[in-house]
Amino acid sequence: MHLPPLVYGTSSLGNLYEYIDEKTKHEIIAACIKQRDWQPVFDSAGKYGAGLALEVLGRSLKKLKIKQEDVVISNKLGWYRIPLQSKEPSFEKGVWKNIQHDAIQKISYDGILECFEQGNDLLQGYKPGMVSVHDPDEFLARASCVKEEELRLKKILQAYQALESLKMRGEVTSIGIGAKNWRIIQKISSLIKLDWVMIANSLTIHRHPKALLTFVKELRKNGAKIINSAVFNGGFLTGGNYYNYLYVDGQSDSGRVLHTWRKLFFEQCHTFNINPAAACIYYGLHLPGISSIALNTSKSANVTHNINAVQTIIAPAFWEALLKKGLITSMPCLPQ
Repeated sequence: MHLPPLVYGTSSLGNLYEYIDEKTKHEIIAACIKQRDWQPVFDSAGKYGAGLALEVLGRSLKKLKIKQEDVVISNKLGWYRIPLQSKEPSFEKGVWKNIQHDAIQKISYDGILECFEQGNDLLQGYKPGMVSVHDPDEFLARASCVKEEELRLKKILQAYQALESLKMRGEVTSIGIGAKNWRIIQKISSLIKLDWVMIANSLTIHRHPKALLTFVKELRKNGAKIINSAVFNGGFLTGGNYYNYLYVDGQSDSGRVLHTWRKLFFEQCHTFNINPAAACIYYGLHLPGISSIALNTSKSANVTHNINAVQTIIAPAFWEALLKKGLITSMPCLPQ
């Protein structure tokens, strides 16, 4: 299984944090297709705008007359589109803007197949080669007791049995996982053979626990490709107001700690004339064991910036300064 250094995230196509018009979304996808550095890989999910991202992606690929074999699609399964019954969706309130559907989690043998079929319908003829169970950590976290948690884990394993059946029939090429809580990825990977792993919000320039770095090396040693996602911690590390999809109150104790770290980080970036986003990207991509980085954008012009960023070399002096200031606790792989 081969992955390029940059995987194109699609959560913005589902109106993450802000509404984006159809024309702009089409331009983003067209920009990803236009680049010739590698075969485009799009990462999407039924959760993104309650299927809106999948819908837009399929519509744009068809409009661009892209052949199935010329693009790779990853669909993280587990969220199923349903009618919207209120002003906003019931999941991740305040995060998805101006969407016309709701979504519920369906993680079981039959549920994951339903998500797969619905996803294919939304993609309008395109099919994902890469599939996974999405947010099993959230699914487990909603258990009210140990017994229920065991039952939910059983459903997750049944969902993977369904994905394995799709792979055996040749309907998909690889099976993975997408989650924010890397401990759950660790637990599931000990039970299921995974071709790829997407770690979200967990391995960034701001937070990179030693135990997670060790686990990533183990995954890679066992043959899994590792995609590092959400390396800006939901946009906060580059100036946004949300950290891992939660609003940061600058007046709270935790908010002040985050703002202080970011202020010092920005100061070092300014000193070395380095774009903060480029620093986050380099760090997230160049930790030992990482195969690719997934980046999402709401502007077509940023596609080229992201491609350039993954190819940018940042000198060791910058990382040594961050380490000395206590802003990072582990160094990335440095250029030879």
